[in-house]
Amino acid sequence: MQNRAPQDAVRLNMDKAIAYLGGDVAIKKLTYIDQDVQASLDPQMLKETVGDIVLARKDIGTSYHIAVVVDDAHQGITHVTRGRDLQSATPLHRLLQALLDLPTPQYHHHRLIRDAAGKRLAKRDDARAIRAYRDMGKTLADIRAMVGLA
Repeated sequence: MQNRAPQDAVRLNMDKAIAYLGGDVAIKKLTYIDQDVQASLDPQMLKETVGDIVLARKDIGTSYHIAVVVDDAHQGITHVTRGRDLQSATPLHRLLQALLDLPTPQYHHHRLIRDAAGKRLAKRDDARAIRAYRDMGKTLADIRAMVGLA
C-alpha cells in the first residue's frame, strides 16, 4: 500500500471470497453458534448487505473486523460475548474465519447496558469500568440494578 493515497483501502471482494470458499452452496454450510442456536451464513445477505468491506486503510491500519477475527484466534478465544449492536457483524466474522482457516468461537450477544441517562456503556465511549463503580462505593447489588439485572 506504499504507493496508494491515504483514502485508498484494501477491500474484500465479497463475490470472489464466496467463490473462493466454494460458492453459495458451500457458504450456506458455514455455521456458528450464537446464543446456543446454530446459524448458517446467507450468501445473498453477505453480498447485498455486507458487500465489499474495507479490511485495511493506510491511515488507520486494519479494520475492526479483521483485527478481532485474527486476535480471537491468536488468543485461543472460544467464547465471544458482546453487545447486540455487533451481532450483525458475526456472519462477516465467520466468513473471514473460513477464508483465513481460523477457528470459530461460540457467540453470545447481550442487550446493551446503559447508564441512568440511557447512554450505552461502551469502551469506545470511555464508559466507566465496573471497577470504577466499585471504587466509588457501589455494591454489586447497585451495579446489577444499574444495568437492569436486579
